[in-house]
Amino acid sequence: MDAYGIGANDVANAFGTSVGSGTITLAQALLIACFCEFGGAFLLGANTTETIKGGIVETSLYEAQPEILMLTMVCALIGSSSWVLFATSRGWPVSTTHAIVGAICGAGISAFGSDGIQWSGITKIVLSWVVSPVCAGLVCALLFGITQFLVLKHENSFQRGLVAIPVYFGIALTVNVFYIIFKGAPNTSLKSDSKIGIAVGIALGVGALVFLWCFFFLRPFLRRRIKDNENLKWFHVFIIPFVKPQGEVPVVVEEKGGKAAVDLEAGEGKADASLVALEDKEKSFGQKLKGFVTHGLNQEVNITHDLNTNSVHDHATKYDHDTERLFSAVQVVTACFTSFAHGSNDVANAIGPLATIYYIWENANINVKKAPVPVWILVFGGLAIDLGLMTYGYHVMRTLGNKMTYMSPTRGFAAEMGTSITILTCSKLGLPVSSTHCITGATSAIGLMSGGGFKSLNWRLLLGIFAGWIATLPAAGLVSVGTSELRNVYR
Repeated sequence: MDAYGIGANDVANAFGTSVGSGTITLAQALLIACFCEFGGAFLLGANTTETIKGGIVETSLYEAQPEILMLTMVCALIGSSSWVLFATSRGWPVSTTHAIVGAICGAGISAFGSDGIQWSGITKIVLSWVVSPVCAGLVCALLFGITQFLVLKHENSFQRGLVAIPVYFGIALTVNVFYIIFKGAPNTSLKSDSKIGIAVGIALGVGALVFLWCFFFLRPFLRRRIKDNENLKWFHVFIIPFVKPQGEVPVVVEEKGGKAAVDLEAGEGKADASLVALEDKEKSFGQKLKGFVTHGLNQEVNITHDLNTNSVHDHATKYDHDTERLFSAVQVVTACFTSFAHGSNDVANAIGPLATIYYIWENANINVKKAPVPVWILVFGGLAIDLGLMTYGYHVMRTLGNKMTYMSPTRGFAAEMGTSITILTCSKLGLPVSSTHCITGATSAIGLMSGGGFKSLNWRLLLGIFAGWIATLPAAGLVSVGTSELRNVYR
């Protein structure tokens, strides 16, 4: 349940702006995220569970009764998952890290009172409510401001964009490769200060190679496909210098009153009749299961038909369509790396307590800080995260996609880059950050810079999200306490 909620809430953060800007479809985002999240969780997730397993409660108090720590973690999972799933149903992007920490605290207090908690960590979490969104907002504002000044606000914005794309692509890959090496695998030797130069060198080398490839291959491919409207396939990007002109993409003209219109109307009538006939039949178990699994794929994310959302979008400045399309490729790559890094780190929120339970059951002691995480638990958590994203992630994607502010590829790129840079920098400085809070702060900054000032941001929705942040710790903790106290009723 907890991993399912992480997939539905946290993972949706990484792709909400990509789907909202129209860069990729919801189905494409789910497909990419499934591989990125599972890959991050399976390959790097084992290195990130130490704090969740043994860094919040005073484990020494459980030495005489290890089974009580098992019960504490069970109650924590129930409390965290209950709150995260409720918040997801309301479309609130909340921090799953804060939820599991609050839930563990609640169960720990129920077991041993206030002495059972390491309170220094709670202070950092409260501080992160301000640090995360503000830092990400400032970085995002800087990136989007530079893009507006150098590219978007000029008549030849498309030509300027062609120059900027290789640079942004190189920066994006450099930052995110370093993010994966340095933060995604915190227990590797590359994290030590003496060898930090190796990680920097690898990231810069990858960024330089990507810049050169984009300059000589991606840049001419995008120019010919977008501006010249050539009928190029995706694989042509790798051989574009040797591809002859392909001719323009055929434009389908809608016929009115002719045979095409008649056939269309007839087809719609047949479709409606077939739909009614299908609804009349009782669905089999397999059909019901397929409908559940694909439910999230068929949901509308870019909701713009309510008056409040339309008002927010009307106050945003719209830039050249072709220029916006240039940034789609960069945004997809940024979202992929953010998702991979998220899977490698935040999977610990779900599998950390489960790994603790399994370790105590197998070894009958509480030495869980350095305990290895079994592979099957990593696989279990990764699959549950993917399932949560597929079936329930559309709720949060709606919020961060277009309901908070108008989103376009350039805006989404700046928001995701701002989030990644903030997480990387603040983690190195030891400042507490939340990926959820960062992407929300970055999206808010985009709204304020979209041309309409305060009117380009949905303040009612934003205040509701902030209230959800504050409620996460106590709400998850209270559910955990209530569940933990049931043991007294059982006795």
